[in-house]
Amino acid sequence: MAVTIGVARETAVGEQRVALTPETCRKFVAAGAQVRVERGLGAGAHISDAAFAEAGATLVDDAAAAVSGAALVLCVRPPDASRLQSLDAGAAVIGVLQPDADGARGEAITARGLLAFPLERLPRTTRAQAMDVLSSQAGMAGYKAVLIGAQLAPRFFPMLTTAAGTIRPSKVLVIGAGVAGLQAIATAKRLGAQVEGFDVRPETREQIESLGGRFLELGVSAAGEGGYARALTDDERAEQQRRLGEHLKSVDVLVCTAAVPGRPAPKIVTAAMVAGMRPGSVIVDLAAESGGNCEATRPGETSDVDGVTVAGPLDLASMGATHASEMFARNVFNFAQLLLVEGALAPDWNDELLAKTVWPARAAAEHAAT
Repeated sequence: MAVTIGVARETAVGEQRVALTPETCRKFVAAGAQVRVERGLGAGAHISDAAFAEAGATLVDDAAAAVSGAALVLCVRPPDASRLQSLDAGAAVIGVLQPDADGARGEAITARGLLAFPLERLPRTTRAQAMDVLSSQAGMAGYKAVLIGAQLAPRFFPMLTTAAGTIRPSKVLVIGAGVAGLQAIATAKRLGAQVEGFDVRPETREQIESLGGRFLELGVSAAGEGGYARALTDDERAEQQRRLGEHLKSVDVLVCTAAVPGRPAPKIVTAAMVAGMRPGSVIVDLAAESGGNCEATRPGETSDVDGVTVAGPLDLASMGATHASEMFARNVFNFAQLLLVEGALAPDWNDELLAKTVWPARAAAEHAAT
């Protein structure tokens, strides 16, 4: 029997992205699935209902009609507990679900016997790259963060030669050389700034330099497992902060991107460092959603700290909803392919990507036994 896929409008405030686009809808239909979409689903990403209908989706008037009876539910942000409780028992849900962040959400998942696939838990392997929503969305976030910095800065980014003399380029420092940081470096370089990148993982030097940035040496190396940095010792942190504080005195725009999924963002930029920056300098803290890399960051706000502008933007990827949705939906489609066999829901629990992503981990064994 063909699987029914349900997609309802996102309920999180400010969320404009969607987990299904006409492109991926067409692919699901071609694979034998039936797709139900709540009217207005793609409004925030500038995707019309007509485009979904042309791709083979059935349009329904509300969220309940979209997900009722669906064996597979797609989303960007986690549905609230009441919506999860309305899903059919045993249904699969794919998205950034954060089940451990909300007790009621986790209870609803287990009470309904849902197969929850929080894509933030996806193993970081070569095979999983095409399904990695964290990376695809981080790219948009890094891009938008630099544009915000350029908008807030009272300076040009590029060097300009004018009749009034030469204007030197802005000096931009990006902390963190993950996907978001590398996109931020590339964007700042394209805008003509003098760009530096810093990361405690020495292997990122080549990546930073390949984008035209200069690798900032602060005398600290902390490469860890899984592509993430390990925790710094007290002495390493003190030395890093001393050197970074001195360097920030000459920086015009600082973009902070250091974050580890599921953990509070590391505090890298202290209040004393901010106080030492020149008036007119700008800090854009991309890690604001998980607490921020800067002690002066106020999530969701832009504030003036003794002449230094500190921005803590939220939902950066959603600011580029059209392209962010295209990437997110492709990630979701690629992951969903692991669950579908000839248009029917038939997960193979020997597949490590499914077994390591499903929440709770015991769900795979329990589902296989029923």
